[in-house]
Amino acid sequence: MKLPVSGRAAAAGAASIVMLLTIGSTAGAAPAPGPAPLAAAPDIPVANVKAHLAQLQSIATANGGNRAHGRAGYKASLDYAKAKLDAAGYTTVVQQFTSSGRTGYNLIADWPGGDTGRVVMAGSHLDSVTAGAGINDNGSGSAAVLELALTVARTGYQPTKHLRFAWWGAEELGMVGSRYYVNNLSSTNRARISGYLNFDMIGSPNPGYFVYDDDPAIEKTFKDYFAGIGVPTEIETEGDGRSDHAPFKNAGVPVGGLFSGADYTKTAAQAAKWGGTAGRAFDRCYHSSCDTSANIDDTALNRNADAAAYAVWTLSS
Repeated sequence: MKLPVSGRAAAAGAASIVMLLTIGSTAGAAPAPGPAPLAAAPDIPVANVKAHLAQLQSIATANGGNRAHGRAGYKASLDYAKAKLDAAGYTTVVQQFTSSGRTGYNLIADWPGGDTGRVVMAGSHLDSVTAGAGINDNGSGSAAVLELALTVARTGYQPTKHLRFAWWGAEELGMVGSRYYVNNLSSTNRARISGYLNFDMIGSPNPGYFVYDDDPAIEKTFKDYFAGIGVPTEIETEGDGRSDHAPFKNAGVPVGGLFSGADYTKTAAQAAKWGGTAGRAFDRCYHSSCDTSANIDDTALNRNADAAAYAVWTLSS
């Protein structure tokens, strides 16, 4: 998550099937079909998400300690994700742009099928700051979205709507990659996106459970998931408008997402309902060299990844 100007950053219930029983129907007449049930969202294995994080850490370590825009670590991170998606059957596109005199890249992956007139997108920024590996910010969101996309392929999910996943470049410089993507969509293609879901920092070591309130339907979808597992949520305000959902929202696309907290301090009331340590930042390593693979809360990462899957399955069915 990028810093704002001030210096701070941002079940599926089965559908009821109406069985139409025809009394006294002619022999051999078949009952009228009811609507298909919603597909149940799968569990996203947190071990798989952690394996992606380990790869991102290794990439950073091998490339000067970071995965920042215009650096070798960023391109290697993108290449890692692209190879996984290509092997899983996605149609991938690498979108190139320039910012601060360096070349940046977005990775867009489309799952074949579904109504391309109604697109559900899930995305995260893949870049870190130059200070460190960026494993919570935002390896956590990137790894979860990657595993979510791979789970779609592994389960053979065929949604009613079209699914698209994205990994953005240069978010830390001001949502440059996502803004470039949105600005280069035709008005027709922008209108086809029925929802964009953003996942920026979802494994904070002293976590909170924050839900974006930009779109009521998407907000309710996430809240329903967390209510179902008995975890209270709060509206996300720390990084409001400071991550990659902002360009979509500004273009009129419904947006939503999850966030586990950055450098704001967890209050006593928040610690009472979520656990963790009051008086300490949600992420003490925010934008620092200590944002490594040790800077992750597995429980928060697991819950948020499963919530992401629930939202994608629910909103695309």
